[in-house]
Amino acid sequence: MLFSSLTFIFRFLPAALLVYAVSPKRMKNVVLFLFSLFFYAWGEPLYVFLMLATIAATYFCGLLLERFQKPLARRLVMLGGLLLLLGSLGYFKYANFFLESFHAVTGLPVPVLNIALPIGISFYTFQALSYLFDVYRNEVPAQRNPLLLATYIAMFPQLVAGPIVRYQDVNDQLLNRTHTWDGMACGVKRFAVGLAKKVLVANVLGSLCEAYAASAEPSVLFAWMSAVAYALQIYFDFSGYSDMAIGLGKFFGFDFMENFNYPFISKSITEFWRRWHMSLGTWFRDYVYIPLGGSRCRLPRALFNICVVWALTGLWHGASMNFVLWGLYFAVLLMVEKLFLLKWLKKHPVVGHIYTLITVLFSFVIFQSTTLSSVTGALSSLLGINGIPLVSAETLYYLRSYAVVLILAAVCSTPLLKTLYERLSKRTVPGRILALGEIVVPLVILVFATAYLVDGSFNPFLYFRF
Repeated sequence: MLFSSLTFIFRFLPAALLVYAVSPKRMKNVVLFLFSLFFYAWGEPLYVFLMLATIAATYFCGLLLERFQKPLARRLVMLGGLLLLLGSLGYFKYANFFLESFHAVTGLPVPVLNIALPIGISFYTFQALSYLFDVYRNEVPAQRNPLLLATYIAMFPQLVAGPIVRYQDVNDQLLNRTHTWDGMACGVKRFAVGLAKKVLVANVLGSLCEAYAASAEPSVLFAWMSAVAYALQIYFDFSGYSDMAIGLGKFFGFDFMENFNYPFISKSITEFWRRWHMSLGTWFRDYVYIPLGGSRCRLPRALFNICVVWALTGLWHGASMNFVLWGLYFAVLLMVEKLFLLKWLKKHPVVGHIYTLITVLFSFVIFQSTTLSSVTGALSSLLGINGIPLVSAETLYYLRSYAVVLILAAVCSTPLLKTLYERLSKRTVPGRILALGEIVVPLVILVFATAYLVDGSFNPFLYFRF
């Protein structure tokens, strides 16, 4: 069930909010957990039991970590928890990939496993791991109430697409959270912004990418249009979904961390990854990179740590060689920046911004492709070395059709509108108009988004692949 679906907006969400609102405080987590199970079972009726098994394993491992105080015993329990959680993730998400890779290298026959990927398994597994790591480090006590832990892992606002919520960030909120009209109003505005990003911008850009994929007259210009459209699409798609998740969290009294901070204004790849998918970046930083030694070690080891983290980051996004290549691509860029380039880019911010946009654009071409041959084909089209013309009549038609959307998306991917809003809100008359707009605009967005969805238009969610 997509947040941007009519079923969710007009059926599931109103029912969940109504039952939650009339429930006594002691029952609110029960209501939230049961609705979360229903939400997940709507798309994954069988795999809801896998999620429950993950919750149970995490719960008992946490209790054992708190019970045993000797370092060896705690390490063994933690290792067992890692094997259970990562083993489940590895089987359902990576078994076919490893078997196919083994076959490609050795030529030996391998069994074909038709394993369907459980939706959101990467997200809820990482949240379960977050809890175990926090308990193992004695940063939080083990949760003795299984309902509270289950609510944390299964909470539907961030269950299938993040942001990845760390246990220590919401530990107190699971029992002690406040519900206010201001929080609800903030949640409505945030959900509306996310819905607009997803339905009115990302979906339209996705249509342009689909047009390029089906083009009978590809050209270099069309390839660049599609690459730009895809980069903006995945940004508005995922950041929009994160905005909706953060808004939904506020409906139920939770404050989730921000997941995006205008990444396209970055002046280096290092900065870009501090602004893009921030919850994933901080997760890998705190639970993988720093435990490996981070940058506080000799340079060869620090570079090795970067390679490990980015190979894992690529694999986290999908069980395919293009994702591994995508991760290693960023690893190389980050290592080059760490060695010498970052200091130079700080002195030349304009060049740094252009460099970042171009390298990120190429990264999304790798990310979008499904095979290594399609990666080389797509990059060849961008560079004009595969024999296609620079421009075609079809290209000019789609350029005229989508120019306004591309420009609007580019502007909205920067803090320009936010800065303008903040300045105008400080003035008396514009401030009153904007205050009224905060009430009217969400309703307008809902009307337009509903019209778009009723039309049955293009409405995928890209991160369901991961």
